[in-house]
Amino acid sequence: MRVWLRALLPLALLALAACSSNPQRPASRGGSAHRSWRDNTDLPQSERYRQRDDSTPDIDGIDFSKIPEPVPVAEPPSRYGNHSPYSVRGETYRVLPTAAGYDERGIASYYGNKFDGYKTSDLETYDMYKYSAASKVLPLPSFARVTNLENGKSVIVRVNDRGPFVPNRIIDLSLAAAVRIGIWPQGTGLVEVQGIDPAHPDVEPAPLTAVTPRTGQPPQLYVQVGAFADAANAERLAARLRGSQLGPVRVIAVQAGGRTLQRVQVGPLPDVDAVDRATARLDSLGLPHASVAIQ
Repeated sequence: MRVWLRALLPLALLALAACSSNPQRPASRGGSAHRSWRDNTDLPQSERYRQRDDSTPDIDGIDFSKIPEPVPVAEPPSRYGNHSPYSVRGETYRVLPTAAGYDERGIASYYGNKFDGYKTSDLETYDMYKYSAASKVLPLPSFARVTNLENGKSVIVRVNDRGPFVPNRIIDLSLAAAVRIGIWPQGTGLVEVQGIDPAHPDVEPAPLTAVTPRTGQPPQLYVQVGAFADAANAERLAARLRGSQLGPVRVIAVQAGGRTLQRVQVGPLPDVDAVDRATARLDSLGLPHASVAIQ
């Protein structure tokens, strides 16, 4: 089991939350109704949480379909968690001015017991039994529709936290949201995240259909290592990747911004663990920072 922890930033920027790729289940249920402590955000990360590792409560008997989804409404930006740009673990991120138009495919994770009842990045209280999420770039608070590309299940979440600050993850879901769309208990899933503009509900993103039933094949996972206007540069990188024995390598031409780009990708890869291994290997070779592509 792996447990991913976000880096702690100054409180004026971020109040720490975290993510877990596959939490364990303790024998007893945690739950938001049994909090008897105060979250001390002045403490260092190593002392702030009562649990060392994240875990999943016993959720037998809970009907998550009866939990109401949040209704998107226009809210003022939070005073906390929206500083832009900001840096975590050597990476710099810029917060979008609005969730409208945001649409990204990638890998989702979720977080549970360890962080339940603690403060999120906008100083709200994390409740794993509500439909919420953490994003590195969406404004706080905002709303998004998250769709599992393998089964077509979707849920609207309220984004009120920052993260997950680990490679190859684009959103960190509350336990309720993960269960609702079928990412629990495996811990990760392939999703599409579509921002919602509450001021213009007529252009709210329509629910997606699952990639797997539509094509008869599961979504294909690739690690994209670069995109070049010069085809020769793309081929040189592809040759180096093939020599590194990372797996199949392809160069595909795409139209972007009125020009043709040559994307260099490793894959298809069988699962999220293989993607994580490939990106770690690329980092060790000093190759360009990779991103996940799902088709």
